Amino acid sequence: MLSTETVITFLTASTLLALAPGPDNIFVLTQSALRGPRAGISVMLGLCTGLIVHSSAVAFGVAVIFQTSAAAFFILKMLGAGYLTYLAWQAFRASSARMQSRGGEARSYGRLYGRGIIMNITNPKVSIFFLAFLPQIADPASGPIWLQILMLGCLFILATILVFGSIAFLSGAIGGLLNRSDRAQKILNRLAGLVFLGLALKLAVTRRLG
Repeated sequence: MLSTETVITFLTASTLLALAPGPDNIFVLTQSALRGPRAGISVMLGLCTGLIVHSSAVAFGVAVIFQTSAAAFFILKMLGAGYLTYLAWQAFRASSARMQSRGGEARSYGRLYGRGIIMNITNPKVSIFFLAFLPQIADPASGPIWLQILMLGCLFILATILVFGSIAFLSGAIGGLLNRSDRAQKILNRLAGLVFLGLALKLAVTRRLG
């Protein structure tokens, strides 16, 4: 089992990492501003589901593939970059009228949840970060390594929920004011599109370490 000191230290570090600007929290911020806090929470839940996959991959050795295989890393990162480009295209073509429509909200939140999962899973940097970070904290004297890694993954998810949830509610409140204007909605969509394109480019040029 993890010691209390390890839990506190890791949770603090995870919170600081979640606060650092990156594709995931920017995605939550833009979607919350465009569609409201519930949209941001839906994305956040999808991202956290992706983190469960990454934690399990590290715990059971699957993530090693993306650290040792250049081809696997390249394929996954290009899938991620392609998906971000698709999100940018959707943001550019979105209209204010579409954003104001409340029909099919549950289906829309489901899509955002799915987007969060895909966006997180197709980012090989997350698996490699977990692979490099989590095993160093796990202590063989404290029990099974795989179980400790899963517990650390859960702590990272907890920090993500706290930080990303706060981002969703804050940006959602600000976005709610901006969305009263059709012009502001269009500007938000264009900005979101530019952000997604920038993130896609950044991911596409990322190099595998080692």
